[in-house]
Amino acid sequence: MIGRTLFTYFFRRYLVIVAQFFVGVVVISFLVDFTEFSRRASSLPEYSMGAGMMVSALRIPMIIQTAIPFIILFAAMATLMSLNRKYELVIARSAGISAWQFLAPLCFASFLIGAVTITALNSLSAAALSYSEEIEASFSGKARSAPGGLGLPWLRQRTEEGVTIIGAKKSAQRGRLLGQATFIRFDKDGSIVDRIDAKRAALATGAWMLTGVQRIDADGQRTERPRMAIKTDLKPDFVEEQFARPETIPLFELGAKIDSARSFGLSANPFAMQYHSLLAMPFLLVAMTLIAATVSMRFARLGQSAPMILGGVAAGFLLYVASVLVKAFGSSGFVLPVVAAWFPVVVAGFFGVTFLLHKEDG
Repeated sequence: MIGRTLFTYFFRRYLVIVAQFFVGVVVISFLVDFTEFSRRASSLPEYSMGAGMMVSALRIPMIIQTAIPFIILFAAMATLMSLNRKYELVIARSAGISAWQFLAPLCFASFLIGAVTITALNSLSAAALSYSEEIEASFSGKARSAPGGLGLPWLRQRTEEGVTIIGAKKSAQRGRLLGQATFIRFDKDGSIVDRIDAKRAALATGAWMLTGVQRIDADGQRTERPRMAIKTDLKPDFVEEQFARPETIPLFELGAKIDSARSFGLSANPFAMQYHSLLAMPFLLVAMTLIAATVSMRFARLGQSAPMILGGVAAGFLLYVASVLVKAFGSSGFVLPVVAAWFPVVVAGFFGVTFLLHKEDG
């Protein structure tokens, strides 16, 4: 049985390496995101370097939350390879300690990191991402589109004045603030009344409050106004279900959002997928630790670690592809979100446990 001292030693060694990878990913992510965002938004009149750095910094917690499984994978590989190179695992095995025992501190640490990720880091990333969207929505003009950007879905509202179709390129405050919004109004006979483009549109009680308005009537005449109000019967909860990104909602609020979406007759699959993915995160990190053990535990002489590293990278890449695919299927409703969220965890865990059973118990 592994002793307390050795358990604590492996536990601390692993956390130190995780912290080192964490800092490296934060720096690289910030530089890449800031460069890409500046490329897209530098032509906008409100853009400044300070605003660009602020937006990129606010996105970092969400990027880290997405990258945490791979941080754990490579940190666990680095820890086990370091212990191997210094013969510490060899000595532990000679003392009768099995792989299950000296992997226990790493798995325990990974589970704790996952628990902190879905509670503290998730709440921080949701709030920061929402604020970054609000800053970005305040930029006017037409920015260069991001790769793969599809924009927001169109929304339809009906009032005593007729029907209005609402669209926007950006959203913030969970959909209650729209950037570069478009309102197309129809009368009761179905004829187009006008098209209204606004720099910003904020949902208030009973009306959309527009700023920076350009109106084009049915005859093609253009007029500009600083402000304008458009009546609406839409409830803020309904607009949130349509426009809000699941990533901007903390774990503790996702359950209520799922129930709210279903009460409106809307698909709750994206919110359910995010909810179950977060719940599965601690177990996914444990599975990633086991995956790292499959390519890092075998003793390697100097200069023979390249196949191990390539094996870990390949395993992580395959798991990432599988996770993206099943998440897309779960969000679109082709697969139950709970099944899609837990499938990568089960596959990775099964692979890691099977390898260790074969290696340790034959």
